[in-house]
Amino acid sequence: MRVATARGVTTLTLDSPHNRNALSTPLMTELLAGLAEAVADDAVRAIVLDHTGPVFCSGADLKETAAAYASGSVPAGMLGDVLVAVRECPKPVLARVAGPARAGGLGLIAAADLAVCAEEATFAFTEVRIGVIPAVISATVLPRLHPRAAAELYLTGDTFDGRRAAEIGLVTAAVPADGLDAAVERYCASLVKGAPKALAGTKELLRRPAATDLRAEIAELAALSTGYFLSAEGREGVLAFREKRPAAWVPAGD
Repeated sequence: MRVATARGVTTLTLDSPHNRNALSTPLMTELLAGLAEAVADDAVRAIVLDHTGPVFCSGADLKETAAAYASGSVPAGMLGDVLVAVRECPKPVLARVAGPARAGGLGLIAAADLAVCAEEATFAFTEVRIGVIPAVISATVLPRLHPRAAAELYLTGDTFDGRRAAEIGLVTAAVPADGLDAAVERYCASLVKGAPKALAGTKELLRRPAATDLRAEIAELAALSTGYFLSAEGREGVLAFREKRPAAWVPAGD
């Protein structure tokens, strides 16, 4: 995997084109390490998941899986750790998808907060066609997809394109291939303007379960909001807005 950081954004690039960036144990180990390093770096505001080669991610490494049958276990379980690390990362994660993604790769895309793909990119939940089910990835995929689309695509294993991926909620946006980098840069330019603690808190807010007691929920959220307004970041943000200048956390040049 390749790692590069510039202007507040760390790019983690899946770099295993020989097996179409399959989720092998080495690749997942490197990805977890890269995420941890980006989280620990105070200069990093956002993380981009990118890829080398024409394929974003082909899913589980089936060669490695077949070799593991003799031990009575398979490496698919580690994928859960990766999905949790991406989903619960306190910094925004954006997936840049220029090519095909299959099975576990779709779980990775769904785990990211934002995902931009080329319209020509293709996707498929191919699990049923090899006799397994999309179990682990459902934790991140099903909350994103419209139920009817999920049933259709899970059960048929059919391939769909970037436009359909955007329509059903798998990705944030699908753009022409020659506009992919510009779209990613626009999102990154917006993300780095957010205050670090506020971004982390907003991600937690987005994961909150549905309220069962509306009054109690509003009271809790009002207290949460007050805490952020009174925090150092909140005070700096309000002052910067009033003084019409970038807040202190915005990387130079943005």
